[in-house]
This record gives sequence, structure tokens and C-alpha cells, in this order.
Amino acid sequence: MSEEDAVRSGDGSNGGDGSPDGLTHTDDAGDVQMVDVGAKPDSSRRAVARGEIRLTPGTIAAVEADAVEKGDVLGTARIGAVQAVKHTWETIPMCHQIPITNVDAEFAVGDDRIELTVAVETTGKTGCEMEALEGVTTGLNTVWDMVKAAEKDGDGQYPDTRIADVKVVDKRKETVDA
Repeated sequence: MSEEDAVRSGDGSNGGDGSPDGLTHTDDAGDVQMVDVGAKPDSSRRAVARGEIRLTPGTIAAVEADAVEKGDVLGTARIGAVQAVKHTWETIPMCHQIPITNVDAEFAVGDDRIELTVAVETTGKTGCEMEALEGVTTGLNTVWDMVKAAEKDGDGQYPDTRIADVKVVDKRKETVDA
């Protein structure tokens, strides 16, 4: 039987769960489901995601001088990133609630951008890349919220502000000895 036939027949030989489309988030009838990870062994896992927000040079200068009216932009964004990591399972429908063992949020400030890198660690049955991505996007959205008054143009728009290049840059898994 070809791999394509195996996917159609749902025999699971493609590494899926036996669903007709070979996807692990659907059952045999095609209904969405959470993946059962109960039989998987615990693993030490780490995921790192990164993204950036483009800002005007004047806004960057205000962030660096801690002169933004709303307060400490990067400190507030760091808290937002950590909170988002801890609550990912509540916002992404099929994510498992996982025990977060560590979150590290690091900012790099450039002439026209702030880059945020979020590393998440856990020990469990499923990965933590969605948590890292949630940390990055919420952290960058928090930066935007903190600086939006400075970024608005005369029409109240944000022509120079954008969040870009959000991606997982590293993912690791190591078996935990029982």
C-alpha cells in the first residue's frame, strides 16, 4: 500500500493517528480533537521563538531613555510574554496545559526595531513551541500598546509600526530517564 493510500484508509502507517487525513488533531470522522499524549514518555523540552517590532527612531530613543509615558516598556513586555507563555493552553484550542519550568525573555534594541527572543522549558509529554510563539507575539503586542501614542501619525494610523519575522528558531527534546 502506498503512503497516500495509507493516509486515505486511515491505517496510521504515515505516523498519524488513523484519521482519514493523517492529521493528529482529527478523529476518524474528521472531527477536531485534542491529541492523546498519555502514553508518551516524559521528555525534557525547550523551544525558542523570536520576532521583532519595527518602530520609529524617536520611539526607540524614548524606550531606551525610559521616557515612555506609560512606563517601563521592556519590563512590562517581559511580564506580558511570561504571562502569555503560562496561559497558551487557554488561547490555542488544542494545546495541552503543560508544566512550564522556565521562561526567558530577552530584548535586543536596534535603531528601528526591538527584537524579542523567548525561550521556554518544560518536562512532559508534549512540546512548548506554541508557548514560545505566544510569548513573543504577546510581548511584542505589549510593546506596541506601550508606545502606540508615540507611533501614531497625524491621522491616528501606524504607518511605520509592524510586527514581523515571528518564528521558532530552535526546538529540542531529550528523553528523561525513569
